[in-house]
Formats: sequence, C-alpha cells, structure tokens
Amino acid sequence: MSKTRKTIILEGEEIEIYKGRSMAQETWRRLKRNKGAMIGIIFLVALMLATTVASFVYDYDKDIIAMSKDRFMPPSKDHILGTDNMGRDIFARVLYGAKYSLVISLGSTAIGLAVGLFLGALAGYYGGLIDNIVMRVTDIFYSIPYIMIAVVVVSMLGTSTMNLLLAMALGTFSNFARIGRASVMTVRDQEFIEAGRAIGLPTWKTIVKHVLPNCLSPIIVQTTLKVGSNIISASSLSFLGVGVTPPTPEWGAMLSDGRSYIRSSGWMCLFPGLAIMFTVLALNLLGDGLRDAMDPKLKR
Repeated sequence: MSKTRKTIILEGEEIEIYKGRSMAQETWRRLKRNKGAMIGIIFLVALMLATTVASFVYDYDKDIIAMSKDRFMPPSKDHILGTDNMGRDIFARVLYGAKYSLVISLGSTAIGLAVGLFLGALAGYYGGLIDNIVMRVTDIFYSIPYIMIAVVVVSMLGTSTMNLLLAMALGTFSNFARIGRASVMTVRDQEFIEAGRAIGLPTWKTIVKHVLPNCLSPIIVQTTLKVGSNIISASSLSFLGVGVTPPTPEWGAMLSDGRSYIRSSGWMCLFPGLAIMFTVLALNLLGDGLRDAMDPKLKR
C-alpha cells in the first residue's frame, strides 16, 4: 500500500509518521492522473450544477412548457440555442431536461444494481440449485431485446416517467447479476471467508461485510458505464413515443419533437443530440478512468 509521510514535533524532536492510503484515496490519486476521467467529472459536475440552477431560474409552467409567439427562431442573443415549434427556449429546455434524463438513468441503474447484485451474490455464494434458478431467470431477461421489454412494460402499465424507470430497470438487472455472480465466485472460497464461517458469522453478514466489498471494482465501473447507456435507452424510448410524454423536456422527447423540422430548423434536434452525446461521452471517460484506477495490475 502506498504511504504518506507526516512530520510532527514531539518534545522538541521531529518524528516522521507514515500512514497508508485507503483504497478510496489511492483510487482518487490515480484517477486524478487520468485527463479523460477528469474531463468527464468536470463536465458531469457542471451539468448537475447547471440543471440545479435552471430549476430555480426558470419557471416550469411559464418558461419550459408554455407556448410563445417566438416560433422557429434560430440561435441568437435572445435565445442562445433558438426556439422550437412552440416558441419554447431550447437552452432552458435542454438544461431543465437534464434532470429528467439523469434521474431516469440513475434511478433505473440503481434499481437494476440493487436487484441484480442481490441475486448475483446469492447465486455466486451458494451455487447449486439457487445458482441455476437465478441464472436461468437472468438468461431469459438477457435474451430479450432491451427495448422490447421496455415497450411491453410501458404498454401494460401506461406511459409515465416512473413506468419508464421500472421498465429500464428490468432490462438492466441481468447485467449486474452476471457480474455480481462472477465477482462473488472469485472470493467466496478465500481464507477470510472460511474464517468467518468458522466463527459462526451469519451468512448475510458474511456476504454484506466481507464478500461484496471485495467485489466492488468491476461493479462500480459497470455502474458508471450503464448510466451512460441508460441515458441513450431512455432517449430512444422517448423518441419512439413510449417514454417520457411531451411537453416534458426530456432529451429524447425533444429529439422526437424536432425530427419533423430537421431540414428547416435543425437546431431543434442538434442541441438535444449534443447534450446526449457529451453526457454519455463524459460517463464513458469516467468509467474508463475508474477501470484503470481500480486495476491492481496498474498500481505501479
């Protein structure tokens, strides 16, 4: 483990104290050296700050969804990114819409992570019949196209943001279940796990406190990358009309609104598309940086 040196004065003498870095500190130290990952972090922090400020600056009913006479105005000093077919300011809608895109992608990833990691940990730790049942169910969901699952769920439950979030979670958990199972299987037979069993440690405590913490590296990386792919999936479903319903300013819905005017007012599709592209790129850069920072082979 890398060490940091600190000098203290005790009874008039300088004494050097060495303190080892924690895993989080070491990961952050190495992550800071990755320029791509830092660019991704800076962009994501700026985006979150911008959408937070936009929630206070713009009034949802007046500035985001209300119609105006300033229709199809190109980018100008009054409207930085132009206006759409309803006269709504695209800059305000892109910033405000980041909240919906991020909440849907983060929420669906979190639900899929919780369910998938729980099932994968059970399958990897116990094996046998439990492993077969869990993995066969996972294979069923994994074999069905992601968009088909979402379309069926949304069609059954109705079109809403919450239903879209649940539908995407169903298409997400199978990836985390596979990764969780493979990670748990690599550590379940190690000595410290056997020691926990020998002293009578409950199974749930063994899994939560000793197994899962040693499987976090691939899970964290996959989570970061999955958030980016879920942004694309949510936008795709909204574009197809089975996601967030207009006039909610979600990026995919904005693309769907602008596709009919792409030849005459291309900015209606350009800027929501750029928002999706740069956000997903930032998340992928961060995911790649985390993968390198957590790789034990690169510690030196």
